[in-house]
Amino acid sequence: MKNKIISFLLFAISLLLSSCSKQEFDEYYARPDDLEDPIFQVLEARGNFTNLLQVIEKAGYKDILSKAGYWTMFAPNDQAFNNFFQENPEFSSLGDIDSVAASKIVKYALVYNAFRTDHIADFQGPLGWEPDMAYKRRTAYYTGFTREMVNGQEIVTIASNRNNDGNANYYIEGDNNNKYIPYFYEEYMQLNRLSAADYNYFFPNEPYTGFNVIDGTVITEDIIAENGVIDEVSKVSLPLQNIDQYLGGKPEYSLFKSILDNNLVSYVQNDEATQTYKTYTGNSEDVYVKVYDPALGFSPNNENYLKESDNDAQADGFTMFVPQNEALQKFIDEILLKHYSSINALPKYVFEDFVNAHMWKNTVWPSKFASSTNILEEEARFNENTDVVDPQVLSNGLFYGTNIIQKSNIFYSVYTSAYLDPDYTLMTRALNEPDGYKNIISNIGRNYTLFLMSDEVLQDLGYGYNLDRQEWTYTSPVTNTTVAGSIARARILRILYNHIVQTPNGELDDLSGTGIFRSGDNEIPGEYIKYDNNQVYAAGNEALENVVNITGYEDQENGRVYYTDNLLEFSEEPPAQDLKELAIGHDTIVLEDSPFEYFYRYLENTSIYDRGTNAIRGVDLGTKYTFLVPSNDAIRQAVEDGVLPGTETETGMEPNFNPSDIAEKEMVEKFILYHILDTRTIAADGFISGLIGTLLKDDFGEAAYIRVVNEPGSLELVDENNRSAMLIPEYSNNLADRSLIHLIDNYLLYND
Repeated sequence: MKNKIISFLLFAISLLLSSCSKQEFDEYYARPDDLEDPIFQVLEARGNFTNLLQVIEKAGYKDILSKAGYWTMFAPNDQAFNNFFQENPEFSSLGDIDSVAASKIVKYALVYNAFRTDHIADFQGPLGWEPDMAYKRRTAYYTGFTREMVNGQEIVTIASNRNNDGNANYYIEGDNNNKYIPYFYEEYMQLNRLSAADYNYFFPNEPYTGFNVIDGTVITEDIIAENGVIDEVSKVSLPLQNIDQYLGGKPEYSLFKSILDNNLVSYVQNDEATQTYKTYTGNSEDVYVKVYDPALGFSPNNENYLKESDNDAQADGFTMFVPQNEALQKFIDEILLKHYSSINALPKYVFEDFVNAHMWKNTVWPSKFASSTNILEEEARFNENTDVVDPQVLSNGLFYGTNIIQKSNIFYSVYTSAYLDPDYTLMTRALNEPDGYKNIISNIGRNYTLFLMSDEVLQDLGYGYNLDRQEWTYTSPVTNTTVAGSIARARILRILYNHIVQTPNGELDDLSGTGIFRSGDNEIPGEYIKYDNNQVYAAGNEALENVVNITGYEDQENGRVYYTDNLLEFSEEPPAQDLKELAIGHDTIVLEDSPFEYFYRYLENTSIYDRGTNAIRGVDLGTKYTFLVPSNDAIRQAVEDGVLPGTETETGMEPNFNPSDIAEKEMVEKFILYHILDTRTIAADGFISGLIGTLLKDDFGEAAYIRVVNEPGSLELVDENNRSAMLIPEYSNNLADRSLIHLIDNYLLYND
């Protein structure tokens, strides 16, 4: 009996302790009295969201928004819905909003994570908040699977959710490609130097208030709920289309869209997407990812921006300028089809470049046209007041419908003449090599003259391109020896650069006279070319005894293009061989009384010269030099002055071209080397002036210098003793391998 009483007491105490423990537990973990209600209940309590509440229920989101979570909701009030019913005939009343439409409205109003206004404009970067850098947020809405007619067949498609990098990374399973909702918050606008004008450019009939969501106004901000933040807005927003969707729904851009669809879009079957579709629908159809070509700057159907960090679409987006059909057709007829029979005959790279000219991988606000560059690194060449007819804010960026095309360098420069002519594919390929020649001549802000090299001429002279091996080839017409790869590439690029001339003032628009010019530009000077009555020739043409005839021309925005029947070839002879021919002639022509003779006679007997190869020690093929050859009279004066060895005769001192004395031999060698400017090709054109090093070096390898005073038509050389010599024009500007050979009226004296 005693044991039963004890057991009973222990049981009672246990119940009492258990009761106390549960009470304490419930009190500790009970919902705090001062905690706000969930989003649904807060909307209910405020009394002016009756339409939205019913839409939430239709969408099946009442339970979700009545529980824990972490949302920002841009909530349209009842007046917003009344306006919505009046402005949208398909939704004249709440009854017209079915579950599908309700889901769009609710999901697009819901932003992942709760953002009060103190962070609404901040970018969630990899290292934390970046103040006032964001104008979009990811919503709960995404398009998912759709049906499209492709090549006459209906298929199930899904948009790529990454930009195509060419490595099949255009679709990531598990990423729903959620749409973003844009808003315009004062602090973001101020930091980015945007004004109400930027907002009203897209929404001219809506007031900018400092906090607008698309074309609506935030009426009440930061309404706190248990599971997030509510911003009351004045407009009901259906999900914005992305660039791809908007373009596809507008017939006025159908020609631009056809260029994309026919050349730069593919549909790629995807097993993972197919399995997901089957799981959700029970349907076993294949799913195809709509993929944009990797050559394009971005994929217009990608909602995720660059995805270099998880949230980078908060801070930036894409921009596309798209010309209407009439403007694009005019461009096709006048520019693209000048040398092609139809648009279908154009190479794919033309479409890639054309579309990229209209793509910007950043948000181009209306006030920032001039400071934003497209994929081709060109500014937006549109007048925002007259050229843009359809500005749109979309889910993944901005869209500008235009009445003109982007006047891209590629299609309006001297580069265009080769690029858009099937007879010049090899020249175009050479220009497109990564050495930057394309960028040089396609800059319509700088003028050039371009001499065209046709496929026929290049191939006849041994140049070609092996598509299978992706390399240049060259077969010598003389030896029939073939080289490929880097050697052949170096040859074609050197030839090519002879055909590019910077002419800021149209200096070569008339080739009917005679003259000399330098190829290349100021940053990368090339070789010198001569012209005579519409014939042009380089050093190689002189060596080969041929010329290049001008057969026609075409003017572009930044210069003139000449059609030719030959190549401006570089010389493969040593410069001293050209000097020798100027001095004494060659096998078929023997010169007498040449003003170059004495200089060469001294040179040929020195140890720095090889008579067999015509090579001068220190003068390398392919390197720039300028030979300053004193005339015979100047050489005589140098002999008289004891600067060069001579022999005394009855009539005075005569040059001793082959001295036996070692000191005199060294004197001759130094004299020769001091008259050769190292790594510079200089003509009387005003390009190069100042102290220029010669081939004469001291024991420490330091060069002796000559001061060049260069003006168009006049070239003065001043030595280390302030003695000067002038170029004799009628005997100068003789072409050699990357060199010029001039005759001067005095000798130059170095300090020994």
